[in-house]
Amino acid sequence: MTAIILFGVFFILVMLRMPIAVALAVSSIVVLFTGSGLFGLELVADIMYTSVAKFTLLAIPFFILAGVIMEHAGISKRLIDFAQALVGHRKSGIIFVTVMTAIFFAAISGSGPATVAAIGGILIPGMVKNGYKTETAAGLVASSGAIGIIIPPSIAFIVFAVVAGDQIPVSIGRMFMAGVIPGLLLGVGFIVAAMFVRYRQEKREGPISQQYIVEPATSAERFKALGNAIWGLLIPVIILGGIYGGFFTPTEAAVVAVFYSLFIGFFIYRELTLKKLYDILVAAGIQTAVVMFIVSAASVYAYIITTEQIATQISDVMLSISGNKIIILLLINIILLIAGMFIDAISAYYIFIPILLPIVLLFDVDPTVFGVFMTVNLAIGLFTPPVGLNLFVAAGISNTSIGQISKGVLPFVVSSVIILLLITYIPQISTFLPDLLNIK
Repeated sequence: MTAIILFGVFFILVMLRMPIAVALAVSSIVVLFTGSGLFGLELVADIMYTSVAKFTLLAIPFFILAGVIMEHAGISKRLIDFAQALVGHRKSGIIFVTVMTAIFFAAISGSGPATVAAIGGILIPGMVKNGYKTETAAGLVASSGAIGIIIPPSIAFIVFAVVAGDQIPVSIGRMFMAGVIPGLLLGVGFIVAAMFVRYRQEKREGPISQQYIVEPATSAERFKALGNAIWGLLIPVIILGGIYGGFFTPTEAAVVAVFYSLFIGFFIYRELTLKKLYDILVAAGIQTAVVMFIVSAASVYAYIITTEQIATQISDVMLSISGNKIIILLLINIILLIAGMFIDAISAYYIFIPILLPIVLLFDVDPTVFGVFMTVNLAIGLFTPPVGLNLFVAAGISNTSIGQISKGVLPFVVSSVIILLLITYIPQISTFLPDLLNIK
């Protein structure tokens, strides 16, 4: 009965277009009140406070702030110039520029929507000028932006490690390194999909013009572009090198990223001002408040799922369907792909980790591998309708409708699902680098 009320109220509120965090909180409060009266309501504040009062989660506001600073400090433009100097002269070069820049910026910001916002204003018009349809250009940028929650440092991996840590120890450092190869594979998949779209378009309409990119950059121009971009490219090196070198924790690394970004913005690129800094702090504060409210509301929901044995009941049902590891992992992927279409990654972690982690552990799946393929599932949700955040950001930048972009994003959804299946069934894709570097 508790499960029916919990999930029923939640889905009704979501269908009524209630924000996900509010739907999670309200459905949890309804269950606690009907079960324990006023005493149940007393638990809400305690659980919400305890869920966010964790040192590890302090990394989130600092990484968000660092990402917003980088977005306004001129780093994205220099990364685009560098990528263009390397491969922009080639046929389909603008595709490589888009994906490479997304990967570079993902390794800096750790956020999907932030990556789309930072590179979309330049690269979507660039692709259109190069002969691509607007929906294809916006679709590629929206899809590539999803790499932001997979390439380290990733806010999503931090949340996964915290939530999964209630059942089994999960290292944030190991999660970060495990995301590198899957993130790069997704980038390759997007390039292949975009080139296939280009091939189909040329077959129907004739060769696409090369207006945007004319001649290859000289060695001097490439070194100059590298010199301009190097300060931004060093950010992930400093963050990850500091973590794996034992100089600071992931939370301390986020603080270092903030001060390093301020240094670049004020003294190297000189594009930051005190007025801009005020706007940056406001934007980062709003984003942090949204994330932390989701975390606290979802924590109450997860508490009920665990304490009322709902997770155990659902696990038993899934295991009764099949005892085959391949089938169970496929079923988990389907559930997460559908969930990602409707809810954000952080909410999904709190709802599904208590249910799914015990199942994958029964099949001896490395929790790091589970964290990676769960995150890839939810990354795909960032660019699939109806509520993919990257789609809305790209739509706003390109002045197109969600319907148009949804059509343009389809080839990239297909390619990312193929990569997802490889990551799910070949665990070495995720574990190779952490194991090679002996990161536990």
